[in-house]
Amino acid sequence: MAKEKNKYNSTMNLPKTGFPMRAGLAKSEPKRLEAWNENHVYEQVLKKNEGHEKFVLHDGPPYANGPIHIGHAMNKIAKDMINRYQMMQGKEVVYVPGWDCHGQPIEHKVEEKLGTAKFNATPTSEIREMCHEFAVENIELQKAGFRRLGVLGDWDNPYLTLYHVHDAADIEVFKAMFDKGMIYRGRKPVHWCKHCHTALAEAEIEYADEVSPSVFVRFELIDVPEALAASGMPVDVVIWTTTPWTLPANSGVALSADADYVAVEAQGRLGIMAKALWEKVFHEIAHLEDASLFTPAGASEPWCVHGEDLVGITYKQPIFEGVTGKIVTADYVTLEDGTGCVHTAPGHGVDDYYTGMRCDLPIIMPVDDDGKFYVGDEYGTGGPFSGLDTDEANPKIIAWLDERGTLLAEKKIKHSYPHCWRCKNPTIFRATDQWFVSMDETGLREQALEQVRNNVRWYPERAANRIGAMVEGRPDWCISRQRNWGVPIPSYTCADCGEKVMNDDTLDAVIKLFHEKGSDAWFTDAPEDYLGDACVCPKCGGHHLKADRDILDVWWDSGVSWKAVCEGREELKYPADVYLEGSDQHRGWFQSSLLTSVGANGIAPYKAVVSQGFTLDGQGRKMSKSLGNVIDPNKVCDEMGADIIRLWVSSVDTSTDVAIDHEILARTSDAYRRFRNIFRFLLGELEGQFDPETEAVPFDELLPLDKLMLARLTQVQAEVDEAYAAYEFNRVYRVLYDFVVTELSNVYLDALKDRLYCEKPGSLPRRSAQTVTAELLSMLLRDLQPILAYTCDEVMTYAPAGCRDHQTYAALLDWYHSPISLEVANEYRPVLEAALELRGVVTKALEEARADGTFTKSQQTRVVATVPAEAYALLTGDKACDLAEFYIVSEVELHEGEDYDVVVEAAHGECCDRCWNYREDTGVHGEHEHICARCAEALAE
Repeated sequence: MAKEKNKYNSTMNLPKTGFPMRAGLAKSEPKRLEAWNENHVYEQVLKKNEGHEKFVLHDGPPYANGPIHIGHAMNKIAKDMINRYQMMQGKEVVYVPGWDCHGQPIEHKVEEKLGTAKFNATPTSEIREMCHEFAVENIELQKAGFRRLGVLGDWDNPYLTLYHVHDAADIEVFKAMFDKGMIYRGRKPVHWCKHCHTALAEAEIEYADEVSPSVFVRFELIDVPEALAASGMPVDVVIWTTTPWTLPANSGVALSADADYVAVEAQGRLGIMAKALWEKVFHEIAHLEDASLFTPAGASEPWCVHGEDLVGITYKQPIFEGVTGKIVTADYVTLEDGTGCVHTAPGHGVDDYYTGMRCDLPIIMPVDDDGKFYVGDEYGTGGPFSGLDTDEANPKIIAWLDERGTLLAEKKIKHSYPHCWRCKNPTIFRATDQWFVSMDETGLREQALEQVRNNVRWYPERAANRIGAMVEGRPDWCISRQRNWGVPIPSYTCADCGEKVMNDDTLDAVIKLFHEKGSDAWFTDAPEDYLGDACVCPKCGGHHLKADRDILDVWWDSGVSWKAVCEGREELKYPADVYLEGSDQHRGWFQSSLLTSVGANGIAPYKAVVSQGFTLDGQGRKMSKSLGNVIDPNKVCDEMGADIIRLWVSSVDTSTDVAIDHEILARTSDAYRRFRNIFRFLLGELEGQFDPETEAVPFDELLPLDKLMLARLTQVQAEVDEAYAAYEFNRVYRVLYDFVVTELSNVYLDALKDRLYCEKPGSLPRRSAQTVTAELLSMLLRDLQPILAYTCDEVMTYAPAGCRDHQTYAALLDWYHSPISLEVANEYRPVLEAALELRGVVTKALEEARADGTFTKSQQTRVVATVPAEAYALLTGDKACDLAEFYIVSEVELHEGEDYDVVVEAAHGECCDRCWNYREDTGVHGEHEHICARCAEALAE
């Protein structure tokens, strides 16, 4: 019998395809990428969809600083998946990649290369030239990495924030907001990095734990409340601070207006502080066990007043003799820690600054750009601490206070403290003259929040709350920086009278200059050479204007890309359809883009925003070279292939932080093999054997089982379509993976093999099966093309022309549309569900029969099944399929009953030597002795 079966194998329609089982992606992908480039595939897609509705995903520019990392890869692949999906929808998708080229990190690299001394002695124009070279070198390095990942785009014409048009756009937006009164110059405390010598915006701040000395200090009162003066003891207000170095700038003490304040008697003095905290401070921290509340003579209760009752009382400034401060109230004073009496230095804190402005306190700034106290003896210098760095000053100030008996207590505390994003050192708050964007003066905050809440779709939805809270709570935006590498703020100083000069005429001249020469000209050309008649001081009439040196915040620079790119390039549009970046950009690019666009034009620069999490290792840790857990996407491409990274990106929920390591990539490779195998199987039954354009069977003529599968395919496709449109790539992956592995490989295609392999070529049963097989190939080819870009392109080489729109490259495919509507497909859902539910019961019964040794193959069995009435009606109705074929048994006998019950019996008839099915018509057919009638017909053919 074995000989007979071997003989019949040659008569079967066994799978045959040139599509290789082994992918070899690392070697094949670069060749395929080269073909895409040589044949201008991206340009072909543009040409195909030219004149259609535009779809613009505006690229958030990565920083041009070193090779790409796995976070870059996740970002760019997600963007490419969106673009490829939209291309298949027929939209004109122009993707212009960009790079952020200005800013501190590049300048820092140049400073490292030259050494600080030589750097400081080098002319600005030369430093900028070196920064330009460094940025461009890294752009080419990153560009190659992105292209290797299979990302389609206009790589030959990217946007760079150092282009002339971008420089000019910076000032065009600046002018629009300046003319609306949104931009002003003011002296305010800002985050200042004394190591990088520049102001920092909130987006350039990172928070990390810091151990600081917290001190409780007595400030002696000058105006003493009458009830306390009668005691004859000196009276103090007791403050608490974690920054002793700011005490030389003290000018006020803030209390809570409604809180109760008491006087604590200890060491021969009275100390005023919050009633709720006095025992903790004097007993637990200062360890003064005999400290007690003071009760005035003749009074029955300890002295106690509200904070507002002490407003206006003056005290001796703690460092400088002859200088006074005064008590005020502020609503941010709490009773959780400290003393309820907040040391206030308006030059060293935002809250302090606004309190100082409201209460007319002096704004003192005794610290220079290097974080050192100015030398001098008067208020506004370092006094006893002249020339000291702020960190050096802390212990010396504490010791100085202790020597004078004003230090009540000292305690080390660990707290979250702002650090510079670049050098990682703690920042200080420092009042300096800077340029600001007002959030409230002209309603920018309110307009921005309106756009966030009502005019932009956020993915995930919670992202709207995050950026909304950030916009709602942010202070005025400090947009000036004290650096060399960036776009200058277009202001001038009159050399004759010191007046700051900026107006529409000077701004227009600068915009024209930057369009022609770029922002480098600011540092090389004399103002009188390009300002013309605008070179005049409106205050004194002088014509000697000196260009100021501050540059724009790098977030402004990238934030106006909507102007320079989306609005500036005719092939794009503004607002963009979508922005996609990491969740850190809620305080960075998402926000700077929002504020500049709303400020200039009153609208958000994007219709939708997709927020992504960060990449972590398999244990949930950040990636770092020291931990050895870095995943290099270039290396993965060289070893496993870009499609493995692309599949990983699609498999994870990128709206949260996601894990990746070698083990996870290995599991991704297993999933990839599942998809590749399904392609190979489908191609094996179609390649060179079936032309869907001439041989496909209309839906109404399909075999019932094939109708069920086509209906299921249609439902899956609708879900995939919906997931892509909502940027839920992991949902696309999960739906397709489950469909391929659970429904196709293990159920439908397994059942279909009999018809595909054994029916005669050209017969209706085989063509019916091939019709659905072709639909499956067409669908999966398109659904997976945005994800498995290289593999789907490889499938195109072997797929029938009708399955691939007669195209050569997968990127040129149109989106898949089922031959039937979703409404029609849903009519078949109950039948398929009933068939699958019964299949579960049958499968269990067959497994038990195999375990008992009764049967070895399901074809040897017939099934007698009892099912409830509802299922019986479905499984015997007009949409019912051949259950024997579906369950791969010889026969299914169906009965109606109360519940599900299955009996497995021996099949009737004899085993066919060719198809191995048990049929009652198996017997002698011509020269063949053990052949069923169907196989006999196929053999005769």
